[in-house]
Amino acid sequence: MSFYKLPLLIFSGLNLLFFACQDTQKKVTKQEDQKPLVTKLKDSLPQQSEETTTLEVEKSGNQEDTTLFKLTNKNMREFLTIYGKENQETKVRVSTKFGAIDIRLYKETPLHRANFLYLTKQKYFDETFFYRVAKDFVIQGGNSDRDQMAHKRFEIGDDYTIPQEQIPGKTHKRGSVALSKQWVDNPSNRSTPFEFFIVVAKNGAHHLDGEHTIFGEVISGMDVVDQINKVPVDSSEWPKENIDIKVEVLE
Repeated sequence: MSFYKLPLLIFSGLNLLFFACQDTQKKVTKQEDQKPLVTKLKDSLPQQSEETTTLEVEKSGNQEDTTLFKLTNKNMREFLTIYGKENQETKVRVSTKFGAIDIRLYKETPLHRANFLYLTKQKYFDETFFYRVAKDFVIQGGNSDRDQMAHKRFEIGDDYTIPQEQIPGKTHKRGSVALSKQWVDNPSNRSTPFEFFIVVAKNGAHHLDGEHTIFGEVISGMDVVDQINKVPVDSSEWPKENIDIKVEVLE
């Protein structure tokens, strides 16, 4: 072999190795960028010591990923913060046999907005009812006596709560939407993630101000809310006929 050809061969070989490494790095980066959201979150958040279950995550109505993840108070804030940035929608529709209720979600309550979007895209609410109708006060949804609902809660994480997110000046006026809370051993007024209520009272429910996080308001369908508030109920304010709900993200 010529003395002059040897350096040329070595140089060519190093070039090939360099570009091969760059190509491999590009492929890895591209694969990381294409990972579904919850897979990214699962990779970035601390490993869970407890048993996890399968969650189906949906985005814009289409199935995005099936992976192992479960929300807890330890990972909830980081998960919902990232999820909220990836899902910017602020309008949802609650469909019932009486008609549709459109709700605008406030960006000023980012954890509550992200939580509601997440549960909606998980189809959690589709197994639930408006299960409490308090006359001239509120209607409350997000629960049912179905086994599927209990199973879905367990899959998502049935013991996490959400820190209060008060918006200055927001009060429990007619049409306000808020999450419920536990009244015992809850000094910081953390919200339960699954059950929401809509204020029906014409003059509002201002005795609740400061107690709950108001995270949205009805922008269309208060006539439907009023119809639901008139249905017959039993002694525990549970409607005598189930009022199924379906929730979808609009925009």
